[in-house]
Amino acid sequence: MRKSGIMLFYFTLIMLSVITFSRTIYAQTEADSVEVYLIDSYVTPEKPHRFIVSFFTSEYVLSRIIIDDKDEFIISDEPSDNHKAAIEISGLTFSRTSIPFFIITEDSLGNKFYSERYEFELPYETEIKGGSDIFTFCLFGGVVFGLPAPVYVNMQEDSYFSLTKEIPLIFIRSTGLGYPTGYFSAEYSHIFGSPVKNFLRLGYKHIIGIPGIEYISPGINGFTNFKGYNGISPEISFGLFRIYNTFTVYTRYRYNTKPGEPGSDFHEISLGLYSGFFAIYL
Repeated sequence: MRKSGIMLFYFTLIMLSVITFSRTIYAQTEADSVEVYLIDSYVTPEKPHRFIVSFFTSEYVLSRIIIDDKDEFIISDEPSDNHKAAIEISGLTFSRTSIPFFIITEDSLGNKFYSERYEFELPYETEIKGGSDIFTFCLFGGVVFGLPAPVYVNMQEDSYFSLTKEIPLIFIRSTGLGYPTGYFSAEYSHIFGSPVKNFLRLGYKHIIGIPGIEYISPGINGFTNFKGYNGISPEISFGLFRIYNTFTVYTRYRYNTKPGEPGSDFHEISLGLYSGFFAIYL
């Protein structure tokens, strides 16, 4: 078996093991999880605006809510299966009208469970706080989102510098904390000075929450340079930390190979930013 084929085999085996392990852990968590049955979630149109939320749980638990990935409020500070609250949100700042939130429950043993990600709508466009600060944040976010990621490339024992831009397209919703189960993406790369310079990739990344960092994400891509150089590229990413609760700094290793062509494989190590700004959720 060729060297590239062996490396691809072992890399694929590792990725499958990681995904299988994550599914096993997820299945065990699901078996012991607390179900949340959302009843109401809306904002009152009159001032001061209050977020009305109510839900039932499958067990008697404590509960709290996190709004827009940053503002946390206690719902039930005593064990209950019927939870409700009226949270004044006039003093909170938002950069959009559709506001995400999720519910955290805690059982008598101290185990914590996260609900799926929900959304509520602000009553009026004019109620978004922040003014020029929001404009500045959106401008900053747009600039950062558009920045390509720097990449170190090792190709045929030579080193090159590359810039790549990945755009997440479709997310698969998750019950996890702030990240989807996975996403499909498109990516364009330019490798400066290499024999083959330009690549377009389409692929899927699976996201697994890991204690101590944000996530680990195995993935697989198909790539082409539109001139006959077509191949596959398994990869693995590590989400390191968040910036403004919107961007996640990650590092990624990727192995690229053109099946059936010895010496076509090359390696990439990159540092980039993950964000779900413009993606569609399923």
